[in-house]
Amino acid sequence: MTHVALKFPLYLQLIRWDKPVGTLLLLWPTLAALWLAAGGFPGWHLIAVFTLGTFLMRSAGCAVNDVADRDIDRHVKRTAQRPVTSGALPAREALAVAAVLALLAFVLVLTTNTVTVLWSFGALAVSIAYPYTKRFFSMPQAVLGVAFSFGIPMAFAAVQGEVPALAWWLLLGNLCWVVAYDTEYAMVDRDDDLKIGIRTSAITFGRFDVAAVMLLYAAYLAIWGHVGWQLGLGWPCAIGLMAGAAQVLWHYRLIRERDRDGCFRAFRANHWVGLAVGLGMVLGLTSHGT
Repeated sequence: MTHVALKFPLYLQLIRWDKPVGTLLLLWPTLAALWLAAGGFPGWHLIAVFTLGTFLMRSAGCAVNDVADRDIDRHVKRTAQRPVTSGALPAREALAVAAVLALLAFVLVLTTNTVTVLWSFGALAVSIAYPYTKRFFSMPQAVLGVAFSFGIPMAFAAVQGEVPALAWWLLLGNLCWVVAYDTEYAMVDRDDDLKIGIRTSAITFGRFDVAAVMLLYAAYLAIWGHVGWQLGLGWPCAIGLMAGAAQVLWHYRLIRERDRDGCFRAFRANHWVGLAVGLGMVLGLTSHGT
């Protein structure tokens, strides 16, 4: 117990406790999917399961990522002082933390239904595989996009016991959004990644990186907007989409010169895009229901 108490600040650093942006990027589309799946308020039980589960799985993913990238991160100034990379926390201990967090998330999933439990195994597998795809796949951000979108089909499975076509459209749109904002993130470390030999979407897109990010944002807004239109979510959804589009235009100004600080600032602000679009759909659903 004394050992755990002494290491607790390192555990918090490992799971990015002080950087909740990643959790919010996962949470907003997942909660929006819950509302859409339920056709309204999904109940406190499912809200608690998916909110806590999102936090736990994102934290576990950070721990696994740091172990997988420990030899890479020491060559990148931004990540060199992470607990595993710096040697402050053994890799085995970080994996133990990840296992405990994933187990807690699984316990939460067990309170839903069999379909959701089965989907959770896929979510875990993709989350573990993602860090290693940087070694051989030219677009690892797409794998992250799948991992960060798993909450959508799981939300529909938890509410409806199945995953309808609507969920797949939302997943596709969300995947485009994830690749867009994680490419902004990759643009921050592009010079370091080129030296190390890591593959990222920022490197793959090359001089078309900014254009690709904007097109991916447009695809995300178009797909989610089409879903909102199909469901008749009206003006609240339209306002949410316009608020999201306005932020995307601001992001263009931040990343067009490929300045590291601007790209990182754009990445960190992305949860506001997800909140605007998701909240617009939820409010549109509530308005439609009344």
